[in-house]
Amino acid sequence: MRIRRYDHGFSRRHFLSQLGRGVLATGVLAPLWSSIARTGSIESAYPDELLSIDAYTGGKLSAGDRIDAGNVALVKDLLDPIQYTQVAQMGRVLTLRPTTTNIMELSPWEYIEATLRNQGQAIFAPDGNVVTREGKPWIGGNPFPDPKSALEVFAGITLSWGRHDVSLAAVKEWDLDENGEVAYQYQSCWVEMSPVGRLVIEPRPYWPGHEDKLRYQSVFFVSPNDIKGTSYLNIWHYDQNRYPDLYGYLPAFKRVRRFPTNQRFEPLIPGSTLYLSDAWAAGDPFLTWGNYRTIHRGPVLAAVSNSWNAQDPNWEHTVHGGQNGQTFWDTEVELIPEAIVVEAEPTGYPRAPISKKRVWFDARTLLPLSMVSFDRRGEIFRSFDGAYSLYEQGDMRVMDGDHPYWSWTRVHAHDIQTNRITRLAQVKEIEGGYHSEVNNPDVYERYLTEGALRRLGT
Repeated sequence: MRIRRYDHGFSRRHFLSQLGRGVLATGVLAPLWSSIARTGSIESAYPDELLSIDAYTGGKLSAGDRIDAGNVALVKDLLDPIQYTQVAQMGRVLTLRPTTTNIMELSPWEYIEATLRNQGQAIFAPDGNVVTREGKPWIGGNPFPDPKSALEVFAGITLSWGRHDVSLAAVKEWDLDENGEVAYQYQSCWVEMSPVGRLVIEPRPYWPGHEDKLRYQSVFFVSPNDIKGTSYLNIWHYDQNRYPDLYGYLPAFKRVRRFPTNQRFEPLIPGSTLYLSDAWAAGDPFLTWGNYRTIHRGPVLAAVSNSWNAQDPNWEHTVHGGQNGQTFWDTEVELIPEAIVVEAEPTGYPRAPISKKRVWFDARTLLPLSMVSFDRRGEIFRSFDGAYSLYEQGDMRVMDGDHPYWSWTRVHAHDIQTNRITRLAQVKEIEGGYHSEVNNPDVYERYLTEGALRRLGT
């Protein structure tokens, strides 16, 4: 029997004390990543009150309960302000599940192994970039799993968004207007490939001749017909002081065009509420943003496991809420024992329509859980929150080599000022026979060159 020695107030005082002293060290009862390295679990790093929603709320809420407008006030401090509004005023409902304590269920297996193996080898070079102690590009995993600054938090997610060497997500998108009606529907593929820090595909950790690049990333649309063939290619330099090269193919012009940097703060297609800058809450090089600061520490509710719908043959999800019952994904959330909330400003983008963003990171994995951005007047503007999961339920699973696939499953993006919402879901397959896949190096020639953009557009 475990004796309860630490109350809700103890954890809160711990986080406030660290924040007040400018200290950033993950874990409450013990250093988090030392605990993970020793046991593979987070349990020894946190008191019971941060590992159970029942203990946290004094029995008022338990796993299996639903959070709705009638009881959301109990967990207001565990949600971002737009999520709270969605539940309190727009009919969004969240279902509670137990806290996941096994770290191997919260990111790709190889990524966690590399994070443990390479811990302590990352430094910032004089120009601000992350390098090894020998001055080479990063070699894989999170460079700062136990971050000491807000900049280290953002550097980790920027260096590897999806945490795979290569990933292709088949995506269905629904864009809802201010009345909760579906105004647009799209089908697309989102492709990422890492030339550095590679953990699975050969050669590794670097792709010879491409060491000066951080990632190749594209998105191309296959439906509906009036947008089919539209595609964009984002080529990131490893130097985070440089802006990515952005190319696009628009079928109406039948040519590849280079887009200006400020295109990152505009929707790529009509109806969408997402910008390229929003990707993984780190859609721009981290050195083109500035004034990073940690503004809050504490628990939060988020969807980080058990969110793959194995029962649907195409992995599709059900919806609820809003004026027409189709605004929000049905979502299970759990108590995350520790979140790091970081603010940053777009210092390299004088014409950006936002003044700052605020991102909630899971301290265990440093994954972005939700983001809220503010307009140039300082008013709350837009948000997104995502869901992640191992693609495994019972005896059903999607494999990534020797281990179940891990990835994002679905996203809400909400423009609170216009009340337009975009829903995205990673599905098994979309029109044209495109299907979600991982660590296939062939995607470079198929989707990640200017020539590929032209082929996709014809």
